[in-house]
Amino acid sequence: MEGSADTEEPPLLPLALSSFHISEEFGFLLPDPLTELPAAYSPWMDIAHELPQLITSRQLRSRVHQMPQLSPWQLRGREELHLAHLVLSFITMGYVWQEGEEGTVQVLPRNLAVPFWEVSQALGLPPILSHADFVLANWRRKDPSGNLDTIITLPGGESLRGFILVTLLVEKAAVPGIKAIPRALGATLQGDEESLHRALEELAGAIEAMREALRRMHDYVDPEVFYSVIRIFLSGWKDNPAMAHGLIYEGVSPEALAFSGGSAAQSTVLHAFDELLGIRHRQDCAAFLCRMREYMPPAHRAFVEQIRGAGSPRHLVLSSGDARLRDAFNRCVWALAELRSYHITIVTKYIAVAAAKAKARRAELSGAGPAVGKAPSALEDKGTGGSHIFSFLKSIRDTTREGMIGA
Repeated sequence: MEGSADTEEPPLLPLALSSFHISEEFGFLLPDPLTELPAAYSPWMDIAHELPQLITSRQLRSRVHQMPQLSPWQLRGREELHLAHLVLSFITMGYVWQEGEEGTVQVLPRNLAVPFWEVSQALGLPPILSHADFVLANWRRKDPSGNLDTIITLPGGESLRGFILVTLLVEKAAVPGIKAIPRALGATLQGDEESLHRALEELAGAIEAMREALRRMHDYVDPEVFYSVIRIFLSGWKDNPAMAHGLIYEGVSPEALAFSGGSAAQSTVLHAFDELLGIRHRQDCAAFLCRMREYMPPAHRAFVEQIRGAGSPRHLVLSSGDARLRDAFNRCVWALAELRSYHITIVTKYIAVAAAKAKARRAELSGAGPAVGKAPSALEDKGTGGSHIFSFLKSIRDTTREGMIGA
């Protein structure tokens, strides 16, 4: 089994994107992910391809119990490891949440826990579904015309597919901005104000395109389906009242382990843009964002740290006194703040409003007995990563705005 969590440090500047497993075409997305594992791993793939039906029929746990314990040591290369991690993470989320938040388990069985742990160690990722699995490695070309589809899915039908693919389009829209980062840092180092201006304009355009891509969420994702069906499968076992004691990974650790669920805060894109623009968030939010970096592929995490170490172009913009350069910088900061504001709009619709409607339905059905299906309530005021969602999102939006440079 070949891992990708290598420790060799790339040179600080210039930042070669390929050194950090970043694609010139796809950015942080895994380019052309594999869709099938070698035949020896068909027991995993067979279950993964049936997940929505197995979960809704409450048969997934029994299928997992019958699954042979496979060794991941025959997996070769980063692409096979990423697909294995994707498959095992989806199976794990289905296993834990099959019965909803009131029917969780305390132990992940050995035949799932051990290989999942070993694949995670090889990749430098935690043994839970993260943004790196859910979006970055979970896409395929559906046909030659370029239509996209997911590789592995969960209950939620077209709304889940839409949620994943719209998030993927947001990541794809960021690519010109990611490619502008090394140019911006190089121009800063050389004091080249004209090249820095061009890089900042490209970055601003990319952030604005990300916001436009995010708007498509309304077209493809039903709020009720997202809140009542999909969201629980993104929930982790850290800072979650439904699993307050964490999860025991049998054969790995006798003590329960706690990991955060999937979160937009695990996307490397905004971390990279924050560091480039010198945005500094308040201590509690910064601590949460720093913890979310542990859920990124190590090479992507290293990219963010290298940007931080290189120093923001902000200092050159301030010292130059060039109004055109300042305006380009402020356009980037403003676009980033507006993207975060729009994310708050999305979260309001898909979580706050949907939670209120679900709570009203629970009240109406409270006399109908335990057989009535209930939307999850444990994370009504929190993100799936465990943050207090609105205070967190508003804080990072406000501190982004504070990054504007005055005339």
